[in-house]
Amino acid sequence: MRDGEQTRLVAWSRELRDVHGRLREALRVTREALADGAAAGPATRDLLLFCHGFCAALTAHHEGEDRELFPAIAAAYPELGDTLRRLRQDHSMIGHLLGALAAAVARDAPPAELGRHLEGVAAIMESHFRYEERQLLTVLETLALDADPAVVLGPL
Repeated sequence: MRDGEQTRLVAWSRELRDVHGRLREALRVTREALADGAAAGPATRDLLLFCHGFCAALTAHHEGEDRELFPAIAAAYPELGDTLRRLRQDHSMIGHLLGALAAAVARDAPPAELGRHLEGVAAIMESHFRYEERQLLTVLETLALDADPAVVLGPL
């Protein structure tokens, strides 16, 4: 293996950590917008924008993993089938929670209700990210996948 190849292979684990970090930051900013909106009354445009952006980014991340990353891992590491099934189930659950959050935002739900939706998403998302990182970071250091990280892990 040439030095450049090793750099690209190790980069997948770094890419995943970086995307998770950016999604955690997007969640933090969304929580701040909610807190600011709660003090001001009804949901603000900032909150609507942050919730929409966060939901879209997290959804795109999970869709990219399901479509690109997980099949590549399954082909190279078939013993991880159960792990990948659990991660896909998490993606589905998070998708339902994001849908409920988006519906609450669209109907201008009170800040306390939006906060409950956001905290539910946050709890499952963090648990999912930690499990995914524990299970896949080592695998990603050796995964040969020639693809655009924005396609595989989402554009964030």
